Amino acid sequence: MYYIDQTYESKIIINKSVFICHLIPVTSIDEVNESLQMYRKKYYDATHNCYAYILGDKMDIQKCSDDGEPSKTAGAPILDALKKSEYTNILAIVTRYFGGILLGAGGLIRAYSDSTSSCINLVKPLIKKELLVCSVPLDYKEYNQITSFNYITISETLFLSNVIVTINIEAKDKEKLLKDLESLLRVTNLELEFREESKLVRL
Repeated sequence: MYYIDQTYESKIIINKSVFICHLIPVTSIDEVNESLQMYRKKYYDATHNCYAYILGDKMDIQKCSDDGEPSKTAGAPILDALKKSEYTNILAIVTRYFGGILLGAGGLIRAYSDSTSSCINLVKPLIKKELLVCSVPLDYKEYNQITSFNYITISETLFLSNVIVTINIEAKDKEKLLKDLESLLRVTNLELEFREESKLVRL
């Protein structure tokens, strides 16, 4: 299962018709509707604003719209492209400016599919991982050293009289982190409070 964390845009031209695809991260139907309203307003002069979306970690919420194109020639191929690429929590809007040449049903299906796929090819995908998160107080010298731990991700840093870092790690690295911190801090039997969180991480 893949996710996005930013909006992507691509444009293709087929027989003088312009197809502009936007891929938008969404987590709810309310967010879908807000994005649809915004892009319909932005492309108010377009011939069609067709779309499809998938929501949920099991891809269990799906919907598509042809927005006036012949039935199943726009929304369905957009949705199929999303499903084949295994993306969820995503909204795809393909805006069409008609160029005066009819594409036929088969041509429309290919055009909307290709438009969506070309935008998907631009994506830097993320996957969801279950991580352990903890906060560690350090002095500034220790902070400079901990940044070299290549198996951790620092998600937040507070620079006060000391430095408080929020660290994300995979569960398999918990013991390694404790040992490395004991060595860094010159302590034994270090105890940290870990919590589990789902995080989206770049592939």
